[in-house]
Parts: sequence; C-alpha cells; structure tokens
Amino acid sequence: MMQTMMNVLVAVTMAAGSQGAGVGPELERIVTGQGATAALARVTDGGRTWSGSAGVRDVERGGRPSPNGYFRIGSVTKTFVATVVLQLVDEGKLKLDDPIDAHLPGLVPGGGRITVRSLLDHTSHLYDYMSEPGYSTNRWRGEARFRSYRPAELLKVAFAKKLPDDGKWHYSNTNYVVLGLLVEKLTGRPYGEEVTRRILRPLGLRHTLVPGDRAGVPSPHAKGYEPMPALVDATRMNPSLDWAAGEMISTAADLEWFMSALLGGKLTSAASLKAMRTTVETGAGFGYGLGLQAYALPCGTVWGHSGELIGYLTFAFRSDSGKSLTLSLNPSTRNPSTAEIMGMAVKVFCGTAG
Repeated sequence: MMQTMMNVLVAVTMAAGSQGAGVGPELERIVTGQGATAALARVTDGGRTWSGSAGVRDVERGGRPSPNGYFRIGSVTKTFVATVVLQLVDEGKLKLDDPIDAHLPGLVPGGGRITVRSLLDHTSHLYDYMSEPGYSTNRWRGEARFRSYRPAELLKVAFAKKLPDDGKWHYSNTNYVVLGLLVEKLTGRPYGEEVTRRILRPLGLRHTLVPGDRAGVPSPHAKGYEPMPALVDATRMNPSLDWAAGEMISTAADLEWFMSALLGGKLTSAASLKAMRTTVETGAGFGYGLGLQAYALPCGTVWGHSGELIGYLTFAFRSDSGKSLTLSLNPSTRNPSTAEIMGMAVKVFCGTAG
C-alpha cells in the first residue's frame, strides 16, 4: 500500500505565488528513489522565491506535504545558540578565548584550557555523549524516546569518557550543551528564552520554536520515519536529549530569513560575524566556523548548517550573493546521498545541474 501511494502521490507542488527556478525534479527523484517519504525546499534568488514539495505527508494516509510545513531542524539549532553567544561577546559579557572555567568553574574537565571558541567550532576534544548507545536521537529508542533529560545528565555521560589524543577535529554535541549552560549562566534565563528574546521575536520568526519536553511537531508537518526495516513513525519524541545541540523546530521560510539576517550582519557585530566565518578544517567535506558550516562549490562557498534528528534532515545554505536553499527531507528506507544534496546546491548556486 505504501509503495503504491508513493508512486501515485509523488508530485511536486508549487507554492501559491512562487516564481523562479526551483529544485522540483530533484525532490521528486529523491522520493521515487526511496531517499525520502517527503521532501520540501525553498529557493530564493534576489526577489524571486520558489517553494515546493514532493512525496506524502503520511505513508499510510497520504496527503501532499506542505512547502510551508514545520520540521525538526536538529543541529541547525547550533547556529542559533552560537549567534546568542556571539551577541554576548558583543555585549562584553565574555571573550571567545576565555577558558570555560572562567564562567562555569569546575563544570568541564580540563576547563581551564578549553575556550569558548573551541566549544563553538568543535575543537574542544570533548567526547560526544550521543556516541553512547541509547543517547542518539538519530536512532530509534522505543519508549525511551519520550523520556525527559536534563543537561547535567548528558554531561555526566560525556565526561565519563575521553577521546583519543589524535589531534583530529571531532564534532561533539557536548560542546553545545555546555554553551547552552553558558548562556544561562551569563543571562540568568534559559537558553531557549534567550534564543526567543534575541532572535525569534526581533526577526518575526513566528514558526520557529524551542520545544523543551513537548513531543509533538506543530501542524502542518510531514511525518518522520525510521526503517526497522519497515518504516515506523518516529515523529513524536521528547527532544530534550538534544537540548541546545539540536532540539528546535522551524519552517523553510523562517530558516531562510534567519540565515539571511545572520549572514547579512543584522544579528551580530561585523567582528563577531567574521569570527563565525573563520573556519577550521574538518575532513568532513566542509569547513566549520563558530556554529556555521562552509561548503565549497565549483562557483564559490556557501554558508549555513545541516541538521539531523530521527525522521528529519535539514540543510540551510546561503551564498554571499544572497541566494539561498533550504531543504527538509524525511528519510525513507535510505538517507539521501551527499551527491543528491550537493547536486541541488550546485544547481541553485552555480546554475548548473549535478
């Protein structure tokens, strides 16, 4: 039934009033190739915006996914948190090269030599608690997916282990749990309230939220699934296991506007934005700055962040010319390939296919 419905309902839908070149055929190919049950995208180039979707909202009941739908943004949350930290730098409440012990004494092992900058760009060498079995929201966790977690629990798991002294760059969600606590220490408010007060309200991002312990995703949304090997509905979950490292929910339009405001210099000082765009080599196919990823395309560099949380993949890219591509994909029996994702980015930013 599911496959028949997918074949019948795989149709790219143009949002009312949209114009300009999009990535409709690419979305459709990903869905027909079992890379996603649903896919939506938004492309903006100057005054022209295209938005569209492919696939089904629900593999059992069908329905076309809305290009304006909500989705879990995973690690794109990190860019919001990093922005708040850089705003605090601009306000003189801390410096990037402060050791974390200067603000959260005794919290982090070796905190006297781990700087705020190294937390932001993942060079701290802190062990990622999500590497532990049962602690990754990118994997099916059964009924445990509704459990509530507190930051102290996550750090206890992280600090129980150490990474090998290999001198390599290591992406670690632990860094942003510590940064969330840093924001709370310096402001006296939960990090989510600061994200809302400093970014969401000023930019009018009415469809972006920090869910906390809330398990659902606002409507409209496409359901997220996990192959077990048959697809199981993974939409509802308590995202507190991700906390400041990846719990947020948004829409394509909101994410596009956030990235435009940030990279356009509207949220931080020029010096802080320059620091955010100063990258380290990762060996992972992108450079990493302070809460920003830099992807080298044939026609230049695009900035943004990717995110993954079970059932949802997010990509938010923007070039310095003002072009943007925002994607939300709900993986099917496989994840979309790097070639599929970057092929869309090359088409949008370089004007060529593949």
